[in-house]
Amino acid sequence: MKTLFDFFRGPFSQKGALPFAPAPHMVQSAMRALESGAPEETVLACLLHDVGFALHAPDHGYWGAQLVAPYVSGKVSWAIRHHQALRFYPDPEVGYEYPESYRKIFGPDYVPEPYIEQAYREARRHRWYMEARLITLHDEYSFDPSAPLALEQFEDIVGRHFRQPREGLGEDGSAVAHMWRTIAHPNRPL
Repeated sequence: MKTLFDFFRGPFSQKGALPFAPAPHMVQSAMRALESGAPEETVLACLLHDVGFALHAPDHGYWGAQLVAPYVSGKVSWAIRHHQALRFYPDPEVGYEYPESYRKIFGPDYVPEPYIEQAYREARRHRWYMEARLITLHDEYSFDPSAPLALEQFEDIVGRHFRQPREGLGEDGSAVAHMWRTIAHPNRPL
């Protein structure tokens, strides 16, 4: 039976095509949220915000939201989906500036695609805007490769807000079970 933390210790700890492994980054992001006094669901959203990278880098927010939707509140999955768009748009009121690293990655004249602009506009009007914005705020500054993968501090939060299937992730018959199995066994021929 695979638990969420098994994925953090296994597939989410692999770099794959990324320049970083998602697990340590997500734990650091969640730790920043926890230390800031953020609500538990925000901490959980930060802990899960980049799980979509285990499937695809493009549209990782959409993939991640879909992957966790059966197990978390609608607010958490919504925030994960929309953090992808919000990261391209500053919000000086909360201290989020356009990341310098994005100028290097995307170029100084990058303009987000229309669907990203649309998602941003939708998010700005939504009652859960700040949930997604807080992910971006804690996300950008959480890339210390030497930070430990300390999951214990999140056990209670995950226990209260993540509906771990008793059969294990990928074996529960949910609409996303196949995605969890793919992450667990990416090279399986069947």
